[in-house]
Amino acid sequence: MAICNAHTILTALDDSAFCETLQQMTLLNDGIGANLASRYLHGVSFPDNLNGTDLVPDILENIGIPLRIYMLGAKDDELKLAKAHLEARYPLHTVVGARNGYFSPDQADAVCQVIADTNPDLLLVGMGNPRQEQFLVDNRAKLNVTVSIGVGALFDFMSGRVVRAPKFVRALGLEWLFRLLQEPKRLFQRYIIGIPRFFLALRRLKRLGNPT
Repeated sequence: MAICNAHTILTALDDSAFCETLQQMTLLNDGIGANLASRYLHGVSFPDNLNGTDLVPDILENIGIPLRIYMLGAKDDELKLAKAHLEARYPLHTVVGARNGYFSPDQADAVCQVIADTNPDLLLVGMGNPRQEQFLVDNRAKLNVTVSIGVGALFDFMSGRVVRAPKFVRALGLEWLFRLLQEPKRLFQRYIIGIPRFFLALRRLKRLGNPT
């Protein structure tokens, strides 16, 4: 499962291999950019914003059955804090394993084996896109997991390293601006360059008359 925001969509438009990867996954909409794209290209808004930072906690809070969870991604220190937060906030569930997201391609099989051996119900992968989605598609047969989700920056928020935008900022669709102000150097390319490119790409798709 992949959660797609404007950056994800733009990356797929730039990279045909990543586009093919996403076509093999269940896709969930994330953010105002994806919603505006749907309205512009199809005339229909999404009924809700399914960003991973809200969706995954909501699932953990309301699913009502205990889950075995494996966490893959982030750096060791952040992952340790995110794991502690998840265990304290959602005691119904069990974190059966956690590993940082820094490994080489030739280590992927060993990582998959470790995950499979824990027999998780839910695998949360926070390695950024397109890497997290490619990992899930390439290794889905090896992971022995019921549901896997690419969660992007979820572990950063759970660890407390990144502060979430206030609710009124999110309601206005300006969480992207809040994040840019927090991390201007890292997110400059994504937002200042990426947002205009995203809307230019939508315009081209509209002109082609083939939004898909």
